[in-house]
Amino acid sequence: MLALSHYNSSASPQLPRFPNDSGGKEARVAVYGLSQQGNLTFVQPTTSGIIVVILSMTLGIISNIVALFILANAYSLQRRRTKATFLLFAGSLVVTDFIGHVIPGALVLRLYLSGGVPPEDFNDSDRMCQFLGGSMVFFGLCPLFMGCAMAAERCLGVTKPLLHASLVTKTRTKICLSVIWLAALCVAMLPCFQLGSYTYQDPGTWCFIKVLSDTQEVDLAFVALFSGLGLTSLAVALVCNTLSGLTLVLARLRRQPGSHHSAKSHDIEMVVQLVGIMVTSCICWSPLLIFGLMSVIRSYTGSIGEDLSSYKTLMVMGVRLATWNQILDPWVYILLRRTVLRKIYLIAKCQAGLRGNILGRWEPTSFPSSEKKVNQV
Repeated sequence: MLALSHYNSSASPQLPRFPNDSGGKEARVAVYGLSQQGNLTFVQPTTSGIIVVILSMTLGIISNIVALFILANAYSLQRRRTKATFLLFAGSLVVTDFIGHVIPGALVLRLYLSGGVPPEDFNDSDRMCQFLGGSMVFFGLCPLFMGCAMAAERCLGVTKPLLHASLVTKTRTKICLSVIWLAALCVAMLPCFQLGSYTYQDPGTWCFIKVLSDTQEVDLAFVALFSGLGLTSLAVALVCNTLSGLTLVLARLRRQPGSHHSAKSHDIEMVVQLVGIMVTSCICWSPLLIFGLMSVIRSYTGSIGEDLSSYKTLMVMGVRLATWNQILDPWVYILLRRTVLRKIYLIAKCQAGLRGNILGRWEPTSFPSSEKKVNQV
């Protein structure tokens, strides 16, 4: 989605004016620091931060392109309808991750190159800030919704295969994807109807929902909606993947010796990939969803006080972790495929066999024969 990095301080000849609100003092503490001479300094992005943004964008673009090529090739060769449906979902997720990495990343890079937005202009969100904030919400919800839909589809396919065969088709899958994109777009556009707002966030190189200062009822409701939808999607995916995994394990245990189980191997591969998606999304997105909800509640109730700087740090950490979701997601498909897992298994098996052969040369049963030869001599 975007990458944020370190920033340094450069001397500022004049202290910008802050509004006379309850968070003015805390904002000064968070954005300014005392130099050795006692002058206040303004925080600005560094060259290293720009390099990190560029490297993050490059890594994300390459990862998503490689994963998209693998998925497109697998989709063209796939004859199983259930697998084709899963690949259609997965390909759409990779495309969404790719676009969601490029567009916000390019805007963040532009803000880095321009030196960032000064703190006194954080609340004066312009069109670019509105677009960047909306992009973060849209491209944040889409992967979470898609991961939830994929988990539900696989759960139905594993637990109720006949019902799945009658309900799930390519056409309905495309309709489901369109509904997901439309739902995420509707949530992202709520500030256009004065139902919430986007604003610049510390250190002035990205935009998101207003959560730290001057929050109102609509901001609280907007953040609650965004975080609630995201956390609910993760919870549903967790339940569905757990049911799918348990069903496959039980089917494996009940399988008769010599029975055909190639169909189950496809289900196992897809469920393993879904578990990888779910774990990645939970690690990358849960902090931002939780920190955002905590921040807006504390800000709205007026209890954030001296903790403002800490909550700013938590929000930056949360968005950095969320950025890695779009970089790590493609590697779930690249690494958790049957061909790759089979090769890893064979390599590990060969290494274990080689180690066993080496140890076998020093087994205790080999010593008596050596002792007899010595005695004969």
